[in-house]
Amino acid sequence: MTARDSVTIRDVARQAGVSPGTVSRAINNSPLVNDETRQRIMDVVEELNYRPNIAARRLSLGKTLTIAVIVPFFTRPSVTERLRGVVSSLSETEYDLMIHNVETPEQRAHSFRTIPYRESADGVLIISLSPTDEEAEMLSKTSIPVVLIDADHPDLTRLHRVTVDDVAGGRVATEYLLALGHRRIGFIGDNTGDAICDEETNPLRFTSSFERHQGYEEALRRAGVSPRPDYYGTDRHGRHQAARVAHQMLRLAEPPTAILAASDTQAVGVLEAARDLKVSIPEELSVVGYDDVEIADILGLTTMRQPLFQSGERGVELLLGKLNQGPEMAPVSESLPTELIVRNTTAPPPDL
Repeated sequence: MTARDSVTIRDVARQAGVSPGTVSRAINNSPLVNDETRQRIMDVVEELNYRPNIAARRLSLGKTLTIAVIVPFFTRPSVTERLRGVVSSLSETEYDLMIHNVETPEQRAHSFRTIPYRESADGVLIISLSPTDEEAEMLSKTSIPVVLIDADHPDLTRLHRVTVDDVAGGRVATEYLLALGHRRIGFIGDNTGDAICDEETNPLRFTSSFERHQGYEEALRRAGVSPRPDYYGTDRHGRHQAARVAHQMLRLAEPPTAILAASDTQAVGVLEAARDLKVSIPEELSVVGYDDVEIADILGLTTMRQPLFQSGERGVELLLGKLNQGPEMAPVSESLPTELIVRNTTAPPPDL
């Protein structure tokens, strides 16, 4: 009897000389089964190529054995890296992963509306989508465990949160350029308007570019450098869009000698614009990115590293802890560290 579909738990029990219940407990590592019996059962499981009926197991446990992830633009490198951390952690468990990809306000609203219902998932990870006030109120009342990764709201103190201080990251990157001697420093980021809650320009409520720009301006002002409006450029997130903005900035009568991009993807666009305009890197223009995804290492890009993979891992760890411990587990709020990675795209300005 080797055909996978023809083997039942009763077949395993019969050959191992135990009851079906004992087989089930052995497969699920119950302490009620001694080591010798468990090993005998698992040997039979392997010999017969038995695979448990997942649907039946879910029904018996009263669980879906599924974790839902609500995530925007999951093909973006930084988001993909966070998801890699999620998948890596879940691969060691019996939970399946269900991804809700959000690219429009309508998709976002639908995903948040379905969170309170346990029919499709036992727990939810929300990545890079900070809740609105209304969504925060809903999340504060839901019974399903929720963990925020790279997202936050001041009213959600009872939820687990894993964040990064993007204001500090933007400030550190700018301080590094100032320390090199740069004073004409540009910033290229996402078109998210003048506030996170600007529904017209930032309907998905992304916060990272906005906060990194805040840090950039803080560093300039602390150094006695007034931010210049013509050194601040935004567009939809993307390499080609960033290249267009950089083209305009580098054609100014007094162009910047350094540019901080809100992501590595946008920094690549800046490098491409500099190449097109025959601006040498880093002799005439220093470029700093943010995230430290794989392309940054390949191109030798100086960047702010944030622990993307680790944030996904930590989010799963907290969610599984909540699923196992329930209300007894106190809420955890963690801010993961960023780190400046200096490579080949930065140097003192040409006039030094």
